[in-house]
Amino acid sequence: MSALVEVHDTPEALASAVAGELLSRLADLQAGGTEPNLGLTGGTIADKIHREVARLSPDFDVDWTRVVVWFGDERFVPADSPDRNAGQARAAFLDAVGATQVHEVPSSDDAATVDEAAERYGRAIREHGSGGFDILMFGIGPDGHVASLFPGNAALTATDAIAVGVPDSPKPPPERVTLTFEAFARADAVWFLASGDGKAEAVARALADDGTITETPARGVTGTTETLWWLDRASASLL
Repeated sequence: MSALVEVHDTPEALASAVAGELLSRLADLQAGGTEPNLGLTGGTIADKIHREVARLSPDFDVDWTRVVVWFGDERFVPADSPDRNAGQARAAFLDAVGATQVHEVPSSDDAATVDEAAERYGRAIREHGSGGFDILMFGIGPDGHVASLFPGNAALTATDAIAVGVPDSPKPPPERVTLTFEAFARADAVWFLASGDGKAEAVARALADDGTITETPARGVTGTTETLWWLDRASASLL
């Protein structure tokens, strides 16, 4: 299934569009009797989107106590570190909207090693997940990485694991937990979020007809029913 691309003029317009569509999808899923499983990402544009979700949420019939929230990857740092994707998401919108089923990756306060944190997170997904993600959101790095799956990294070839520890991230902090391609393959809708001309080359490589997952890991994630790239003009400039 070919990826869809939606381009907005500015990062702000992009954030509003994504937030509105996310809330609409969640409301529709709940109206159909589904308790949605939502995978979040971190980063600058994600933070803008999260804040828009908080702003727009009163206009939508979404019961956030019935949304199960996960994270595609996380930094293995103390729980109160500003580097934590979970902390950023809580501050931006999760606490404001009253989300109660938020599953965080164990921090370095809670697990002795990054591998232990990954094993525990995988176990939590098995116990509390629905078997897949209804909507899974990603950023993309300038090098084409997705979650904490970096070009050439051993985690790209992980098998029989929902989550793995990454001890040697080329981007600080070096220790991270990431879900695997096998876990991401169980996503219904995959949304990539990119903003700024610094992402344009990676976006173009990810969407090109030719290329490898080893060089551009973002090429390795597609939704079972939808793969949608949400871009602003700058990040789409090389398409």
